[in-house]
Amino acid sequence: MVHRALPRLDRDNRAFWTSGESGELVLHRCQSCASYVHPPRPVCRTCLSENVVPEAVAGTGEVYSFTVNYQKWHPKMEVPFVIARIQLDGVDGVLLTSNVVGCDPESVDIGDRVAVEFEQHEDVFVPVFRRVAS
Repeated sequence: MVHRALPRLDRDNRAFWTSGESGELVLHRCQSCASYVHPPRPVCRTCLSENVVPEAVAGTGEVYSFTVNYQKWHPKMEVPFVIARIQLDGVDGVLLTSNVVGCDPESVDIGDRVAVEFEQHEDVFVPVFRRVAS
């Protein structure tokens, strides 16, 4: 498990960071233009509407890009680990930065199919991704 600094929950990001409790990945979506808004914020970056609400998404996708981190930034940090940008299925315009877990970091590749799972840390559920068969 990677040592993590946890986010401070607020009214804008709470749905994203706590939705894992129910096993769902939730992103904000504008109800006026249907754009996804991530990182979460109260105003749509596309149309400037304030009609932005949390919405569950599939939680599957593919590795768009990645890097393998070998630097031990904290004494409790386990290295190496993968930092990846995940292109979520059905979520245009959002690349979610996360980790690919449960595999040899050297085996991760662009285009790998992944599915979300959650690491619970206190009341925060961090979305991470595990490779799945394509």
